[in-house]
Amino acid sequence: MEPSIYRFIFRHSKRQQAAILALTLLSLPFYYASLDIPKLIVNNVLDQATAAAGSHAFVLLGVHLADMERIALLALYCGLFLALVLANGGFKYLINVYKGLLGERLLRRLRYRLFARVTRFPLPHFRKVGPGELIPMITQEVEPLGGFIGDALALPLYQGGLLATALIFIFMQDVWMGLAAISLYPVQGWIVPRLQRKVNRLGKARVRAVRRVSERIAETVQGAEEMHANGMVRWERADFTSHMARIFTIRFDIYRKKFFIKFLNNFLAQLTPFFFYAAGGWFVIEGELSLGALVAVLAAYKDLPPPWKELLNHYQIREDARIKYEQVVTRFAPPGMRTEAIVVGEGAAPPFEGALTAANLRYQEDGESEIDGLNLELDLASHVALVGEAGSGKERAAMLLARLLDPSGGHIAYGSQRGEALPEAVTGRRIGYVGQTTALFSASLLENLLYGLRQAPQAARQGGDGEERRRAREEALGTGNSGDDVEADWVDLAPTGMELLAAVRHALATADMEDDVYRFGLRGRLDADAHPETARRVLEARAVLERRLREDDLKGLVEPFDRDAYNTNATVAENLLFGTPVGDAFDPERLPENAYVMRVLTTFDLAAAFLRIGHEVARTMVELFADLSPDHAYFAQFSFISLDDLPDYRAILQRAQRAGLTGLDEGDRMRLLALPFKLAPARHRLGLIDDAMQARLLEARHAFAANLPRPLAGSVAFYHRDRYNAAAPLQDNILFGKIVHGRAGARERVGALIEETIERLDLKAAVIEAGLDIQVGIGGGRLQPAQRQKAAIARAVLKRPQLLVLAEATTALDGAGQARVLANLRREFDGSCLICALQRAGDARDFDHIVVMKEGRAVEQGGFEQLMAAGGLLPALVAAG
Repeated sequence: MEPSIYRFIFRHSKRQQAAILALTLLSLPFYYASLDIPKLIVNNVLDQATAAAGSHAFVLLGVHLADMERIALLALYCGLFLALVLANGGFKYLINVYKGLLGERLLRRLRYRLFARVTRFPLPHFRKVGPGELIPMITQEVEPLGGFIGDALALPLYQGGLLATALIFIFMQDVWMGLAAISLYPVQGWIVPRLQRKVNRLGKARVRAVRRVSERIAETVQGAEEMHANGMVRWERADFTSHMARIFTIRFDIYRKKFFIKFLNNFLAQLTPFFFYAAGGWFVIEGELSLGALVAVLAAYKDLPPPWKELLNHYQIREDARIKYEQVVTRFAPPGMRTEAIVVGEGAAPPFEGALTAANLRYQEDGESEIDGLNLELDLASHVALVGEAGSGKERAAMLLARLLDPSGGHIAYGSQRGEALPEAVTGRRIGYVGQTTALFSASLLENLLYGLRQAPQAARQGGDGEERRRAREEALGTGNSGDDVEADWVDLAPTGMELLAAVRHALATADMEDDVYRFGLRGRLDADAHPETARRVLEARAVLERRLREDDLKGLVEPFDRDAYNTNATVAENLLFGTPVGDAFDPERLPENAYVMRVLTTFDLAAAFLRIGHEVARTMVELFADLSPDHAYFAQFSFISLDDLPDYRAILQRAQRAGLTGLDEGDRMRLLALPFKLAPARHRLGLIDDAMQARLLEARHAFAANLPRPLAGSVAFYHRDRYNAAAPLQDNILFGKIVHGRAGARERVGALIEETIERLDLKAAVIEAGLDIQVGIGGGRLQPAQRQKAAIARAVLKRPQLLVLAEATTALDGAGQARVLANLRREFDGSCLICALQRAGDARDFDHIVVMKEGRAVEQGGFEQLMAAGGLLPALVAAG
């Protein structure tokens, strides 16, 4: 990247800057004329001596154009003044819009180039610099540069031009006035830069301090588990306070110096009018200066402080922008960056053939040797295990063989193709890699699985405004951005050799994840409008399940939903709504806050009853839980009150005892009213929702649905026996009821029955497809560690690489799970190359070739039985487990 911000600006906007210069120079004569008009109005129209002489000459810029009547001349001058004001405003508007557009284009280019550099960083560099530093630099720290880039040349040209024009005009009226106007500029020009340099140094310190705070916040978020496990919250807060103190001190110093500069500028700016009024008034009295000239000078000087102030501010902003740019460029130029040709270069290399060879391979990180003279020759149709103790270099060797790290010496070859010459477009297609840590993106599981199949657009986007897309592409290319359309079809199914869902299911089965996704699907939701046939078959499964549940050995396991019957295994909230909430309007946790719900309850004399029931529930729970340990089964059964909530409810009960239920404040009443909504008679067995109460709740249910206000019409997806409920999970749609509480094995038997029904109706593919829509969360946080590793393995398998490298990629799985996944991978890659850096050396038993690593070297190689018989390092590693 360009080392200075001005080189960056000149390189990418020479023509645009020239256009701004031309507009600026074109505007200055109009500005000068607008300064001259007030003088002409005073001298040629309003001055009594001129009027008595009968001379009404139309003069402009010193040129006599015509003689006119006094009123006509006044009208002409005023109209001309208004036209010049509009012209000057128009020029200013054009210049500002153009420089704003220019600034945004160059800011877009700069951000893209910084992000592009991130994609070229060597992987070890990400252990030195975290997202807490990179993200603010790309987003926040360069934001002010956009405004500066547009102003870099335009502002000094325009404001300097205005200043020079006004000064020339003042000198043209009187030299002494001109000298008075510029007398204090040298003082400001000498003092302000020196003060500003101190502010700049503080600005650098502030940027460094804020970056450190960003890093600490990121570290705290990532280490939240360790923080709580070690009780370190107080220390973390104290550490954060120390950083805040540092920033506070720096910013306070900046404010003191910055506002002193402003105070000094304002004071000096007010001295010049003093000279004008004193000296200029004396000149007018003495007859050495006309009144019109003095008025014009005062009017012109009125326009001097804004451009001068803008120029001083620009100097301050320029220094700040220069520092920001240089700091950012320095941070985005680590040693060892990959070339642009490697990371985005096109490649159509033939398939790898022959052997994978590593010749005298060396790799250093932070000056430490990780791999030292590694020599390998591996058949590209074999399965290879890398084993060794922690720190043996097996993980680094795996990353080198996968071309994720660039060697410090030696070379790698895949058959006849040299590894260092292969672009990532080739290695990303031919080589798969899964490490111990798994990176998933905040998207659906399917989007994450398809990630490796999106190397290049396969087909243009269908529909939409083609002209708009063309303009967007031209703008992107014009600012040095990517010209690819992210909305195009990027998924390349050619490597899979299958239809999309079939390929995904195959990859999931290989990674032993299909059952996980099936369970996700049962909890997932199906868009009935997009998949009407699947929705119809789900209703068919509901009917089949309903018939099965009437059989003698299954009868009574599920209490079905019935619009005219109260479901005792469902909560009061579920019975009242008799549907699935859509959005937050009828959030079950906040139903007492909903005015419509409370109006329905009041209509059926239930509001007061709910308050009494809530009070009784709170009293019972406080008494029941008083002497129980936190792990007692009652806490699970009565899960609507947690151990942490008990003190709050105890305090509410005490207040109710003193003031009565009607004397409680709104907050206490809401907490008590929330409790009855969570009661399920069959589960909680408190006897508070009796038959009479259930009958009134049924009446309220019908009224709730019948009178739902129009704005809330779509806030509940009601249950209907013959309709699919798009807001409810698939499993609930099939079950259409509640599993009866208290029946031994009911949940397991019903689950097995649902699975049997799904298999019978060939719905499993639809359920898995629904499971693929699950959002995995930031970094895959909504999945368990084992599921994240399985997803990463499935993603690598899906693109069917010629060489798959795993570096302890199954450590989150249990022993049986690891064995299943490794066995599946060996079958899947039969005839292809599979390289695994294994955590346990005993898992290498079924591999064709074993490489034993120690201190970055391959100290033993051969078959498992051969190495075990040789009595080297492998037997000890196997024995160590």
